[in-house]
Amino acid sequence: MHEEQDATDRLLAGFEDLGQRAGREQVIIRDLMVHRIEEYARHSGHADLLRECFDGRVGQ
Repeated sequence: MHEEQDATDRLLAGFEDLGQRAGREQVIIRDLMVHRIEEYARHSGHADLLRECFDGRVGQ
């Protein structure tokens, strides 16, 4: 998993213009980056829900 993320980071770092399009589907680089952030946040939320089930602690 870490290798895949590192490879994606290196690839995206090569684009100076975040409005540039890439790939077969000509996706805007900025949209790819936003999607990664959304997915990370979603998975973090799921992990938080699991932790709450185990220890009962919610919020701060």
